[in-house]
Amino acid sequence: MNIVLIGYRCSGKSVVGKTLAHDLRVELVDTDRVLEERVGSTIPDYVAEKGWESFRMLEKIIIRSVSNYDQQVIATGGGVVLNWDNVRNLKKSGWVVWLQASIPAILERMTQDERSGRTRPGLSGEDPMAEIEQILGQRTALYERACDYAVKTDQQSPEAVAREIIQSMPVQDSENHRRLSVQQH
Repeated sequence: MNIVLIGYRCSGKSVVGKTLAHDLRVELVDTDRVLEERVGSTIPDYVAEKGWESFRMLEKIIIRSVSNYDQQVIATGGGVVLNWDNVRNLKKSGWVVWLQASIPAILERMTQDERSGRTRPGLSGEDPMAEIEQILGQRTALYERACDYAVKTDQQSPEAVAREIIQSMPVQDSENHRRLSVQQH
């Protein structure tokens, strides 16, 4: 079984994914990083050159590919839920966890990313706060529909979020449960 992390950008998918993968001793697959490696450029550069439609088509191919493997943590891009084929593919081998963050937390994390030199492409060209409100308004129902479990990330460290996810995971079989229990201690 894979653990699949969904949620709006800056909700903690990459950093929680790293912690989860480490704690569970499995591979982390960050679909945005896979896409950047495949195209040889950053997502902002790719989107500026090829557009969002091309990005979403490539994202769908990557999701289909990574969903064929097992025992990994998959950190997805924020818009993965816009295509229901992506969700179906991820659910075939995965338990989908929605990382929820408030608008102020998302805005603060985006500001921190910009200060560190990591920029993310705007989706609407609007003021960042207005964009977050608009996009979350469009995607919240999709995240709710796609997830098997949801966790709020605002007031928790990535380690605490990872622990909550591990403790809430469905147990598939006794060997899997034994392996996870041993790794948590």
